[in-house]
Amino acid sequence: MSYLKPGLPKPVPARDGLDAPFWAAAAQGILTLQRCNACGRWQWGPEWICHHCLSDDLAFEAVEPRGRIYSYERVWHPVHPALKDQGPYLIVLVEFPDQDGVRMIGNLLGDPEQEVIIGAPVKAVFEHHPDDDPPYTLVQWTAWNLNA
Repeated sequence: MSYLKPGLPKPVPARDGLDAPFWAAAAQGILTLQRCNACGRWQWGPEWICHHCLSDDLAFEAVEPRGRIYSYERVWHPVHPALKDQGPYLIVLVEFPDQDGVRMIGNLLGDPEQEVIIGAPVKAVFEHHPDDDPPYTLVQWTAWNLNA
């Protein structure tokens, strides 16, 4: 079952190619973030220069596909016509403490009325669509137990 409803734009690399390495890695089930080779700082979203030192020597590096919920929104009203029959749904802002606290947004899978706890651990879920044109992968999130 696809989370992306017909009519929504597919997540594909930007025309300028800046985020292409992220999407290529996601298609392989690997989560990457951008890191500056000059100062070592992490950043997200992708940019042509480092947010910290302004170097243009940046690369995408694989990270553990786990983070913590920094914030969330339970969406009750559709934000796109294709979502008119879908709701509520959960969007989370995931923080990566070991990567300078950078944050990435995505869907939180599961019961849309589940309790969401700030600071709770989440792990990435890669939803692959290799047969679509163009092919794409959604990076989404699910709650997980640290002790499991």
